[in-house]
Amino acid sequence: MTDLAKLPVTVITGFLGSGKTTLITQLMQNPGGRRLAVVVNEFGDVGVDGEILKGCAIPDCPAENIMELANGCICCTVADDFIPTIEALMALEPRPDHILIETSGLALPKPLLKAFDWPDIRSKITVDGVIALADAEAVAAGRFAPDVAKVDAQRLADDSLDHETPLSEVFEDQISCADIVLLTKPDLAGPEGVARAREIVLAEAPRALPVVEVAEGAVDPRVILGLEAAAEDDMAARPSHHDDHDDHEHDDFDSIVVEIPEQAAPDELVAAIEALARDHDILRVKGHAAVTGKPMRLLVQAVGARVRHQYDRPWGPDEARQGRLVVIAEHDRIDRAVIEAALFGHAQAAE
Repeated sequence: MTDLAKLPVTVITGFLGSGKTTLITQLMQNPGGRRLAVVVNEFGDVGVDGEILKGCAIPDCPAENIMELANGCICCTVADDFIPTIEALMALEPRPDHILIETSGLALPKPLLKAFDWPDIRSKITVDGVIALADAEAVAAGRFAPDVAKVDAQRLADDSLDHETPLSEVFEDQISCADIVLLTKPDLAGPEGVARAREIVLAEAPRALPVVEVAEGAVDPRVILGLEAAAEDDMAARPSHHDDHDDHEHDDFDSIVVEIPEQAAPDELVAAIEALARDHDILRVKGHAAVTGKPMRLLVQAVGARVRHQYDRPWGPDEARQGRLVVIAEHDRIDRAVIEAALFGHAQAAE
């Protein structure tokens, strides 16, 4: 790539827990000969996804090429955060060949594309493509419809319906903005679920889109990198629910950070998170915990009541064994006292 060439950027979007970090980890390890850089835009004060990716750094994508923008939408902080981050990555030696941007799971991608028209960078970078990840099991179950699966068919058949929930709007905007859609976790959805999810995605798409099944983020980089879509010049083909608004709001969602004590039994923590999602409509929980007698840190990733946990790395010698979880929900469902009580009991919540 010459100095005069625009640096390609791939925007990776998708609903909460759809597998964006897993995909980027796979791309970092199999970059197709590219030197990558990564920008992670988290929702919340704790950079869980960025920390995971830095732990996977390799020579073609070293830790210094991975930057986090936490607790703020990058399209809302263009001058203060986004532009300086892009410029810092472009100034690296050696210069990256390709930048990946992992958006927050709550992000609307089209406003981010508008940020690429900023005068300081529009002549230097281009949006190579927008990749939307969709959890096949969740989509097949109709979780993005106002009244779940039973209303999903009605919603798809009736274009006049306009009483969409914020979650459905996020999903639809991500699909509408995409150049390719990856259906993730096909093993959980099964063949019928994958087929149903594909139908829903294609029904939402404003134009013909390739839809590809991807398990554990394993996809040939040639499929999603090097698309040369120049998406910033193709905005009209990417309709959004928010096209009539100059600004977009994030007030539909909120997050809190909960510090949790050392856990005696990981299964009890998992059960508490499952109950929290089931009883209080919590969308996402992610973070880490210390487990008594274990030298390794427990990584926790939950999408609704589906919880995954694994030991990811040893605690550092000078690192406090302090657990910390980011909890995300629609704004009217965030109640710290309720959440803390659900996670570790009324006694801890009262402290």
